[in-house]
Amino acid sequence: MEWNNLGERTVYENRWVRVNMADVELPDGRHLDHTVIRLRPVAVATVVNDKNEALLLWRHRFITGAWGWELPSGGTGEGEDPAAAAARELEEETGWRPGPMQLLLSVDPQPGISTSHHRVYWSDRAELVGEPSDDFESTRREWVPLKSVPDLVARGEVRSANAVAALLMLHHLRLG
Repeated sequence: MEWNNLGERTVYENRWVRVNMADVELPDGRHLDHTVIRLRPVAVATVVNDKNEALLLWRHRFITGAWGWELPSGGTGEGEDPAAAAARELEEETGWRPGPMQLLLSVDPQPGISTSHHRVYWSDRAELVGEPSDDFESTRREWVPLKSVPDLVARGEVRSANAVAALLMLHHLRLG
């Protein structure tokens, strides 16, 4: 059963987001206005060391009013290689320069309303090159054991959808 987008009009736009209203035709012929949030692709990164610990950020999100563990991430620039963007974000937000980045997974956290496409990368090595240049991104950066990931997720300490998916996948691949 396919919905058809017959056209969109922009109701708000800035350099980060464009909000459109789509004229959608349902399979039974009815029409509805549907909000569509158009965002740049997102590159996400972590490193897992030889002790099976993942490099995470502890941060507060004012929008949800919650603290939690997250992975470094950010928008991919026009024409920027997503793996390079992930490595850049990891270094800017943690001070660690990753080795070669490997694609772990791709997710669309809210495909019913948003074009936000997240590519998650990881590396099995990194070098500490200094303090994070974007130190405002998190309160602290820590190497967190992958074996603790299921409990962290169950307690709500990992709330970001891309981090939940990536960390559970890494837990399974490295420890499962």
